[in-house]
Amino acid sequence: MELTTRRKSALQARAAFPAEQSLEELAVLAESAGAIVQERILQQRPSFDPATLVGSGKLEELKALVASREADLVIFDHELSGMQQRNLEKALACRVLDRNQLILDIFARRARTREGQLQVELAQLNYLLPRLTGRGATMSRLGGGIGTRGPGETQLETDRRRINKRLKKIADELDSVRGSRGVQRRQRQAVPLVTLALAGYTNAGKSTLFNRLTEAGVLADARMFATLDPTVRHLTLPSRRRILLSDTVGFIRQLPTTLVKAFRATLEEVVEAALILHVIDATAPAASEHSAHVRAVLAEIGAEKTPQLLVLNKCDLLAPDDAGRDSIQARLAGEAGGAPAVWISARTGAGIDDLLKAIDRALPDDPVVRAVFLFPPAEYARIAFLHDFAVVREERYTEEGCWVAADIPQSIRTRVSGFEVHQST
Repeated sequence: MELTTRRKSALQARAAFPAEQSLEELAVLAESAGAIVQERILQQRPSFDPATLVGSGKLEELKALVASREADLVIFDHELSGMQQRNLEKALACRVLDRNQLILDIFARRARTREGQLQVELAQLNYLLPRLTGRGATMSRLGGGIGTRGPGETQLETDRRRINKRLKKIADELDSVRGSRGVQRRQRQAVPLVTLALAGYTNAGKSTLFNRLTEAGVLADARMFATLDPTVRHLTLPSRRRILLSDTVGFIRQLPTTLVKAFRATLEEVVEAALILHVIDATAPAASEHSAHVRAVLAEIGAEKTPQLLVLNKCDLLAPDDAGRDSIQARLAGEAGGAPAVWISARTGAGIDDLLKAIDRALPDDPVVRAVFLFPPAEYARIAFLHDFAVVREERYTEEGCWVAADIPQSIRTRVSGFEVHQST
């Protein structure tokens, strides 16, 4: 069982993200981790209590609730210091977590690849290290013989040394894993294919859309952070241009800094993308706040200047003639600096054709041009290449070879430019 609680100062009460929505999100996170939420509590006070975060009266109320509900876990929607966590656990006689620890626990449960597991462990240890002080009884390791009866090494020092040693080992392993990822990325870049990245708030429908576009079979689950490990697949646009589409971890409000740092290598797929498909659950009451938090994380990892296409998901939950759709689109696009937007339903497939056309339009760096090529008989294999990567408009065989007129992306055109002619006969 679980209790969740959140404190709000007078300043926070005027924040863009309402306390009730934040508490609801915390409850969903807790349920995603397997908890059963029994109570939700809000508190407003002008300042935080440095010892227990909440005031003495609220602490007594929590103690009574923990006892009556027989709860074994209390989760706070505010970051706790090591001292506050220890004081609360002592007063409530049960485990106490904060929002960051809960997210870290969910990430640890969801990570499947070796890289993902190492990244999560790295984030957990970095979060734990400054919170070691005072955990457990101080112990001394005494030596034998004359002159060895000093205070020895305290348990705190031992824990810190072990964690630092483990951090170094994880960093070395991650360097090796990231080296392999870098080789894979360079191999992909050797082929002139544009890369697009899906980004969005957790549970916005990114994995469902990824499966809809690429038939990748990635796990799509209503739970938050159902998928963590990045996946890259080919996608063919209406112009016959082939691109690479990357699915990435979902973002969330107050994503722990340690996680952002740990997953920075994974998020390089977003940084290096030519276009970001920013997936938004446009029907969510907090859609604007979710979108703003995604943009904040993108800025933090250095992707704020990458062009975005807003993908307004879950249109199937709105009536086709819903007048509110236009206002929702105008608001979200305006908040994103006038980024183009398209309505879709990743679940039903509605609007997917419009999305693919919008992607084509949003890739000005690889324009589609009409070109004519003459392939001699020894190069006829390149005709199949054109059929794969371009839209062949005309194909004619003569004694000289095969004449092909095609609408072809500029990046692909350079690969067969040696066979291009400037006029057909």
